[in-house]
Amino acid sequence: MGRDVIPGIINGRVALPWPWQVSIQTSNGDLLCGGSLISNYWILTAAHCEVKPGTHYVILGQNDRGSNNELIQVKKIAKVFTHPNYNRQAKFNNDVTLLKLSSPAQMSSRVSPICLPSSSARILPGTLCVTTGWGKTETEMTSHILQEATLPIVSQNQCREQFGPSKITDAMICAGASGASSCQGDSGGPLVCESSGVWYQVGIVSWGLKTCDVDVPLVYARVSYFRKWIDEILKYN
Repeated sequence: MGRDVIPGIINGRVALPWPWQVSIQTSNGDLLCGGSLISNYWILTAAHCEVKPGTHYVILGQNDRGSNNELIQVKKIAKVFTHPNYNRQAKFNNDVTLLKLSSPAQMSSRVSPICLPSSSARILPGTLCVTTGWGKTETEMTSHILQEATLPIVSQNQCREQFGPSKITDAMICAGASGASSCQGDSGGPLVCESSGVWYQVGIVSWGLKTCDVDVPLVYARVSYFRKWIDEILKYN
């Protein structure tokens, strides 16, 4: 997450394996950010993670970062595409980056992509969705085992009342204020919602309060807002 907070899951629970969840790590295994697999070559994450090819790696199929027994895939990053209108100073507006892997992910029961919503998709406030990450918990700076929390979508009006009308743009969607929260280390990870048995990625963990207050919403990049840009990058690269 961004400057105000850099999101772990507070008051979360141990996650089931979510096959699209990836971790972005340094060469010595330190956690930089989360991300999600959206096709065999492409990862969706947050721009403020500042992922760099050659410095950072994508780990797929991982649930327990402390285990040596998982069938993980470690991928180099070939290219990084950050949204052209991303602006660190402008409160993490357009906080979205695409990573192209140097070789395709091998799909399995542990590794498969998340669906993306259409650009016209609307999600009602109160809809229960799930956020996942290895970030800060109540007791640890980073969690070894993937954590998850179920959070309701918060209306734009309620979120603007919390943070101020100028800080919450149409490129953002808010969730939480319900007893759990993403926190430092979860940045770039997915907020996913289920519709008719299919999971869709509605948000990318972006920013919130430094305290990860479980009674305050968290702000996510709104994936539907970026769908056309995502499709264009994937088509031409």
